[in-house]
Amino acid sequence: MVPWIAFGALNAATLVLYAYDKAASRRSWRRVPERTLHLLALAGGSPAAFVGQQLFRHKTAKPRFQAVFWIIVITQLAALGLWYSRR
Repeated sequence: MVPWIAFGALNAATLVLYAYDKAASRRSWRRVPERTLHLLALAGGSPAAFVGQQLFRHKTAKPRFQAVFWIIVITQLAALGLWYSRR
């Protein structure tokens, strides 16, 4: 049960940071570093990162950001598939 709560909290935090960074990009607020957004996705927040990108139209037009994001997602899916196939 605890891993699902941690997964949910991580994804909630990721979505909040995407919303904040989008708001900050429109104002002169301090921005969330792209590295932080990628680290959150890598840690397991990739579902919320994808939703945040689509919902807030944020970071969708940055090819380098998108390339790194999709490498993270593909790597996670491959690892999940490998783990599942060995069960």
